[in-house]
Amino acid sequence: MSAPLLETRGLVAQYGDTGALFGVDLEAREAEIVALVGANGAGKTTLLRAVCGLLPVAPDQVRFDGAAVGGAPAHRLVALGMAMVPEGRRLFPSLSIEENLTLGGWSGRRGHWTLARVYELFPVLRERRTARPTTLSGGQQQMVAIGRALMANPRLLLCDEISLGLAPVVIRDVYAALGAIAAQGTTLLIVEQDVALAQRVASRLYCLRKGRVALSGASAALGRDDIRLAYFGM
Repeated sequence: MSAPLLETRGLVAQYGDTGALFGVDLEAREAEIVALVGANGAGKTTLLRAVCGLLPVAPDQVRFDGAAVGGAPAHRLVALGMAMVPEGRRLFPSLSIEENLTLGGWSGRRGHWTLARVYELFPVLRERRTARPTTLSGGQQQMVAIGRALMANPRLLLCDEISLGLAPVVIRDVYAALGAIAAQGTTLLIVEQDVALAQRVASRLYCLRKGRVALSGASAALGRDDIRLAYFGM
């Protein structure tokens, strides 16, 4: 089995004096979709922030392609091949769709993803490329956020609650795109509230509770009762 692309070892993170993660071990391999589930406040978003350089952590607690990168600045991690789709999309409302997408390629990393290929993945964005994000539906805005991250040609794509607030038919389309992204060789680490959806799309699943891994394993092998116990602790 190949070495993990992403690995956290005893990952500890906090906000000021308040602890948020307490010794989290996690790994994700090339072209794998890994899901993080857990209740609100379990530490899912904190883990993504720690991985992508937005929280101070010890160098060896986050390893990317074998190198210790914990605490490295976010721009360096983008250059190495990480990108994040944040919760809430965080698009630039004064810029057009195409300008938002193009902004994602500022690092100059070369790879599969170009503006043309993002438009192939999300054809509606080509049709609306001169529009402002505020004129799009929630699902279309999420497509822009994903496309912007892809323009950085990441080896690892971190996705935070990308189904939040979307209609089921839109969620289906967005998650179908994630499968296509993984098929191009990109590793995905996704935070998802819908456990059943996470199990369907991810090969492996981690359940966090109060900043610790309460359960992990192959998605297909984890039973509903096991996940419920890990999720709620009862």
